[in-house]
Amino acid sequence: MSTITIPKELIRNDDLVVIPRREYEELARFWVNAERLTKSQKQAISKGFRDIKQGKFLTSRQVKNELGL
Repeated sequence: MSTITIPKELIRNDDLVVIPRREYEELARFWVNAERLTKSQKQAISKGFRDIKQGKFLTSRQVKNELGL
């Protein structure tokens, strides 16, 4: 098992996020391609982030239940 040391200043400032490499790579590709998004696509993404902040979303389990899966 590998051991890593995380600097305290990262933890203290909430600057540390740990996600699987595949998710990180997908996110990185998205933001690289974000420059090519249309204005309406960028607005939709902004609205989505606002909705999430306000708690206006369904979990994957809720969606499955709604769809009867």
